[in-house]
Amino acid sequence: MEKSIYSKEYSLFLEQLRNAREEKGLTQTEVAERLGQTQSFVSKVERGERRIDIVELRGLCSAMDISLLAFVEGIERTLRKLPPEI
Repeated sequence: MEKSIYSKEYSLFLEQLRNAREEKGLTQTEVAERLGQTQSFVSKVERGERRIDIVELRGLCSAMDISLLAFVEGIERTLRKLPPEI
């Protein structure tokens, strides 16, 4: 099994995270300030250099005024559209 950080699914997760921030009109710096973190933290998360757990994802969603459930449902909708792996 391929490590999840190198999977297409993880790439899509990171893309959704970045898109969510941009759709809210927020900069990485603004999200970082809301989290009490640095801009580089948010950048590393969005680039996949820094993995996050569910608690951190919830904090990121909250900082972007997005419900965790809505974010995860959006990822699920996107993943369902992918062709099955062989």
